[in-house]
Amino acid sequence: MLNNVNKVILCHFDFFRFIILSICQICRNFASPRKRIAAGNYSLTVMQTDFQKLLEAYDAYLLLERGAGENSRDAYGADARRLCAFLKSEAITDPADVSVDVLQSFMASLVDSGLSPRSMARMVSGIRSFFRFMQLEGRISSNPALLLELPRLGLHLPEVLALEEVDAMISAIDPSAREAVRDRALMETLYGCGLRVSELINLRLDCLFLSDGYLTVTGKGRKQRLVPLGEVTADALTDWLDERAGGKIMSGEENYVFLAPRTGRRITRIRVFNIVRTLASRAGIEREVSPHTLRHSFASHLLEGGANLRAIQEMLGHEDLSTTQVYIHMDRHRLREELLLHHPRAHRQVSARTGTLSAPV
Repeated sequence: MLNNVNKVILCHFDFFRFIILSICQICRNFASPRKRIAAGNYSLTVMQTDFQKLLEAYDAYLLLERGAGENSRDAYGADARRLCAFLKSEAITDPADVSVDVLQSFMASLVDSGLSPRSMARMVSGIRSFFRFMQLEGRISSNPALLLELPRLGLHLPEVLALEEVDAMISAIDPSAREAVRDRALMETLYGCGLRVSELINLRLDCLFLSDGYLTVTGKGRKQRLVPLGEVTADALTDWLDERAGGKIMSGEENYVFLAPRTGRRITRIRVFNIVRTLASRAGIEREVSPHTLRHSFASHLLEGGANLRAIQEMLGHEDLSTTQVYIHMDRHRLREELLLHHPRAHRQVSARTGTLSAPV
């Protein structure tokens, strides 16, 4: 009996292995080097078809070989499509003919269109990835994108909320509303766990370990991490799961944590943004607040409370510690503001008798 079970398992394994290898081979065939066609005979239809197949193969590469998430694939794919549109306008039909001068002209066109330095930096990253893929597939011999310079970015300190403002937003939830219990659990999870909005809407029931005090999150690049759960967040999730069990749940949505009570479907990114903005407005917060503001606030408050930077990095799912270090600058900035506001030696005083500046006595 046991041998028969093992044979069935091995058959299933071989079948799935065959399917995956077949898909990879098809994707590589899309991007395999083609015969060079003379520029004069390279019709526009052929060029469009070739670029289209190249973009399709690139998307498959991001999914199957890089393990990129949907949002990352969309962003990198958009960068590659924008570049291909530019090459088309310049009558460049072969990726091997793209030089660093051509790429710099492309970047200059983005500057003229008003793209911000931060968006430009992300675009450079996307272009480098696209050319790295073409080099791996033999479409080009060298990668000119490596010679592109990243635009200089000033240190941008993210917006954070004070603890009192977070409490005010949660208190602004209308207890009589149908979504009140869900919205409270949603807000507590965003702030209490520092999740990205994509991680929140894709959170599944089998990722919750409420009695053990943690949850598992699948972040960028499909990397999983453990995030501790505080008692307040765990209690809010427990209340929502109790209510959720008796509500409407559409087929295929059974394992998602946050659903819309009216439709029984998984909550959307837009809906989460609207909830956060509405609660911020009700709480009297006039500046722009998004779900990511709560993530920044989570990290900033941990640092203020004395948490280790490495621990914050792990909880946020940052691959590079330098990404997390921005919160150190935020903490120093906040301390400087406190000094300037409260310390008696923070401001010079003008002498009424001599009109000269002096420090207060």
